[in-house]
Amino acid sequence: MMTPGMKRSPIIVALDVETAEEARALVARLGPAVAFYKVGMELYAAAGMEFVRELVAQGKEVFLDMKYYDIGETVRRAVAQVARTGVRFLTVHAVGQVMRAAVEGRGTSGLKLLGVTVLTSFDRNDLEEDGYPGGVSSLVERRARNAVAAGMDGMVVSPLEAARVRAIGGPDRIVVTPGVRSAGAARGDQKRVATPAQAVRDGADYVVMGRQITRAADPAAEVARVLEEIARGEVVVVNG
Repeated sequence: MMTPGMKRSPIIVALDVETAEEARALVARLGPAVAFYKVGMELYAAAGMEFVRELVAQGKEVFLDMKYYDIGETVRRAVAQVARTGVRFLTVHAVGQVMRAAVEGRGTSGLKLLGVTVLTSFDRNDLEEDGYPGGVSSLVERRARNAVAAGMDGMVVSPLEAARVRAIGGPDRIVVTPGVRSAGAARGDQKRVATPAQAVRDGADYVVMGRQITRAADPAAEVARVLEEIARGEVVVVNG
């Protein structure tokens, strides 16, 4: 877990853009300010593994956020392909069969597998609609325990559940939190959000941030500002 004074930045910047050209421009503008990028479904659909390999070749760390959820053999084979590329993090849904297949597919590579517990755009109403009456926290906890049992390297959780998942996973599991916004920043389509400092205080190793940084007038300066905010420990919950 990251602690104050560590030199590694906890920020992963989400390249949620439509084209490789836009992504390249953002990476160039951010320069040495950011070493870790998330490639999600949109950019992957536009640019594929070719762009992922391009980032790796530049010395950047890549969080490939594919959220695999399929039959075991398909997941195993897909993860084995990703494991050959030098990607650092890969997500799969925190469902037992899926996670066990992913661990098998990863083999002895250095790929770190993260189980996605409950999407940060979901709240209790969404879960009840899908037949989960127990609420968000209980489902996150159950899936986190399943991720540990399956041998996953870490979990993706909202910052509101980071402390509990850190307790479940212990000090060696990686905790990644999307749904992170500075106080006053728009929450977009996220429902369970908090500030970067709160997420780190509660046990997150990494916070995933997108529009607040990528749409800033000076993205590199915004990264520096957020790092200062984390260092100061601004933990106000984002409500709007």
